[in-house]
Formats: sequence, structure tokens, C-alpha cells
Amino acid sequence: MKYILVISYSQSGQLTDLLSNLVSTIKEEIEYVSVQPKTKFSFPWISHEFFNAMPETVLEKEIELNAIEFKRDKYDLIIFGYQPWFLSPSLPATAILKNEAFKKIMNNTRIVTVIGARNMWLNSQESVKQLIKDADGVLVGNIPFVDHNPNLLSAISILHWMLTGKKERKYGIFPLPGISDKDILEASLFGLIIQKSFDNNEFDHIQEQVILSNRVNINTNILFIESRAKKLFSIWARQIIKKGTTPLKRKAWVVLFKYYLLIALFIIAPIVLLVFNIFVRPFSHNRITKKKTYFYSVELIKK
Repeated sequence: MKYILVISYSQSGQLTDLLSNLVSTIKEEIEYVSVQPKTKFSFPWISHEFFNAMPETVLEKEIELNAIEFKRDKYDLIIFGYQPWFLSPSLPATAILKNEAFKKIMNNTRIVTVIGARNMWLNSQESVKQLIKDADGVLVGNIPFVDHNPNLLSAISILHWMLTGKKERKYGIFPLPGISDKDILEASLFGLIIQKSFDNNEFDHIQEQVILSNRVNINTNILFIESRAKKLFSIWARQIIKKGTTPLKRKAWVVLFKYYLLIALFIIAPIVLLVFNIFVRPFSHNRITKKKTYFYSVELIKK
């Protein structure tokens, strides 16, 4: 019998359902660890609290977690589930990866990351790769699950769910928010890939099998947006930390960021994407393919 650790933080419960279905086809012994921050994040979110979490999230600050207990000192595989916030790992996800006890467990241990995202996960996974590498973990697979609806429609739907707690069609016309029930149920297919790796004692081809499943697709428009947005988020994060020296000043800067983000998402981004698709994309096929190939992999560019 082999031992698998499934560790995650889930705010809405969606990631918990996703991981439960994913491992349902795995026959090895599984230990579940659900991590909780000492100061809980409410769900549904309060609007200001959500945007106020951006600076520390983007700068990958560590928050305090409730004590984490592991039954074993070593596992044959770790499945780490997380969500991106503001194109970075969520604050609890970063805290888990920086936790000293968990870093010891990651050392020289195979790890599969499972992402529950709206549609942008590329930058957050780069940070997770680096944190795993820092702990001398061995990343062998990455399985992202996303909302497949058009970007602007999914943004409206997810904001509705996040701020009301109601996973429903806004006004009865917008798509259901979050990862589809079909994708969550069919996550068990990835469990079969992992189980096959245990049966054959061969883990080097997990990511290859994940890609061959044709269930992971990087949208070119999302790739373009992510390549630029993370730098802007970093500028805003540092500015809010620098200028928000009192609660009132911090709140004012967070409100400015909130309206900047909404304008950028619903007005600026569509215009920029239109220009990109007409004047740049037709001449950038090889460069785009190369970038996608990298993000599909579990490699980390050396810094």
C-alpha cells in the first residue's frame, strides 16, 4: 500500500468537491488535510475584504494558519490543491507551501498540483513551482480546472457568486459560475492516471498523460492577458503597501485599485485584445505555441 497526502484550503467548498472526485478512483491510502487560516476569510466575500487581500496575495506574504497535523513523516505522493487569487496563489496556499513542517514533507517527494480557477492560473502556478522547488519537492503533474465560459461573462458570474454566496445564474441569463459540475465529476479520470502511475511505478509521464487527455487547454487570449497583468498587479500591490500607511489611506488606495481593475477588465482589456488578435496574433504563432508548451509542462524556468 502506498500513501498519498491530499492537502488544500477551500473557501467555497468547490475545491474540496473537485479533489474528492479526483481521488475517488485511486486505490492507495489517502490522508486528507484541510488547512484553515487563523483569521478566516469569509464566504461570501465582503467586497472591500476581497480587494484588500490583493497586496499581500500578490507579494506572496505568509499568513498564520491553524496547526497542521500529519499522520506520517513521508508520503509516496502529495496532491496539493489550491486557488489563484489576483494571478497569484491564494494567501492560504502560499502559507501552506511556506509552512516549515510541510516543507520537510515536500522534500524529495513527488507532488501533483490541482488548481481550481476562474480561468487564469499560469502566473500562480509559476509561483507554486518555485515554492515547491525551494522545498526540494518534485513536481510531476499539474491539473488545472477552469470556468470555460467567455472571460467577461465568467467574471460577472464569479463576482456574483463570491459576493452573494449564491451559485446561480445572475438575472437568470449569465452562465453558472465556477467549474462546471461535469468537469468536477469527471476529475476522477485524472485519478485513474495517477493510479496507473502507482501500478507501473512510473511517475515521469503523469503530466504527459494529463495533456493527452485533452482536458487542459490554454486560451490564447488568457495567455496574452496574464503575460501583462501580473506586472501591473505587482505595481499596485507595492503602491498600496507603501502609501496605505493608515487604515483610511489603505482603504482609499484599495478602492482606487478596485475601480482600476473593473475598468481594466471590462473596458481596456477587450480593446487591447481586439488589437492583439488583429495585428499581433496572426504573426506570433510560433512564439505563442512555445509559451503554451512551457505552461503545459511542469518545468520551471531558471531565474
